Amino acid sequence: MSDNTTLTHPVPGSMPPRRDAPAPHHDGAVTPDDIAVGVLVGRTCEYFDFFVYGLASVLVFPALFFPHLERLDALLASFTVFSLAFVARPVGTLAGMAIQRRYGRGVKLTLAMFGLGTATCTMALLPGTATWGGAIAALAFCRVLQGLAIGAAWDGLPSLLAINAPAHRRGWYAMMGQLGAPVGFGIAATLFAYLMTNVAPEDFFAWGWRFPFFVAFALNVVALFARLQLVLDNDFADALRKHELEPSSLRELLSDERGGRTLAVGAFAALSSFALVHLVTVFPLSWLSLSSSRNLTDVLWLQVGCAVLGVGGMLVSGWMADRIGRRTTLGSLAVAIGVYGIATPWLLDGGNAGQNLFFMLGFILFGLSYAQAAGAAASAFSPSQRYLGAALSADLAWLFGAAAAPLVALYLSANYGLGAVSLYLLSGMAGTLLALGVHKRVGS
Repeated sequence: MSDNTTLTHPVPGSMPPRRDAPAPHHDGAVTPDDIAVGVLVGRTCEYFDFFVYGLASVLVFPALFFPHLERLDALLASFTVFSLAFVARPVGTLAGMAIQRRYGRGVKLTLAMFGLGTATCTMALLPGTATWGGAIAALAFCRVLQGLAIGAAWDGLPSLLAINAPAHRRGWYAMMGQLGAPVGFGIAATLFAYLMTNVAPEDFFAWGWRFPFFVAFALNVVALFARLQLVLDNDFADALRKHELEPSSLRELLSDERGGRTLAVGAFAALSSFALVHLVTVFPLSWLSLSSSRNLTDVLWLQVGCAVLGVGGMLVSGWMADRIGRRTTLGSLAVAIGVYGIATPWLLDGGNAGQNLFFMLGFILFGLSYAQAAGAAASAFSPSQRYLGAALSADLAWLFGAAAAPLVALYLSANYGLGAVSLYLLSGMAGTLLALGVHKRVGS
């Protein structure tokens, strides 16, 4: 297998059409560019919602929901709640697949977006613990609901994009689905930085922090209609069926000859990339709030600028992967992340100049590596298992690589020094290289 086929490849044959299937359409009605637009819109809104909560978990929630704890303990408690969504996400994926098998893709997506919007809006209305003793429990419930909804919101468009991408441009189109991450973070960080710059601190904690959550709700409504229009369009629906992108059960996936092994490889192949996401966005804000007098608003504006570097890194990654292959790109960048991890203690302890370099290098690596992290082993799933396999692979990569990253990194660095962050990123590098080695050895 050539290195450029790491993502997916077109599959022969198709499932028998259902009686309610729309009439066949002419070949080529759905183009990769058409799919890429839907993927980018949907993922940007999801990532914006995702990072709004992540930033609030450092800037707002420790003081609002855990005022009875010391700052470090409050941050750790806030990050514990933050991780709940990643635990719930695979459950949401499986529940969403069951709903889709019974009621269809449109019903599943509508319920998922309704759940996500409800959770986000409810969070924006929650009072602090000082006002209501049940606030922490309500926040945790909403966070779990967010995870369930994001898992259930899988629409199959990234897999369809991978299958339809020209062989010589698979790296570029793989990047398109991931581009929403730095864009979504940049918008979220801009909103928080603007509010913290222009709103008095007491007003920010009273009502200002709630505004980004309402914006996230509005964007998700727009994304819902955009994605429904795509997945329910006759051409898109027919293309999804043609490539067997319909939900299977977990039992069917694991009983497949290579299903379980491929699921594990897909989860760990992206481990270093997913770990890096939170270690350059959420974790450093928490660490600087404890160990530095640097103004966090200034750090947020710095991160906004670095998010632009992340977008540039993604564009370069798409070009690079199409020339040297996605597996080589992922492996090379995993090593680069390991080297970056070794330098992290000196950078974060290096004053403003060192910290600025930490963010700039980190976001560039974030863009370069995360751009190719999706579907790294998707082609190894049998066609009928690829829809569920691709979704669960991403869920598990988030769970193993990113869910506890801010919590673990902050706890270990506070108690044992920043060298612990180096070990965390090095372990991610080792997991990625091991998974890519297994994937290459068994073939796909």
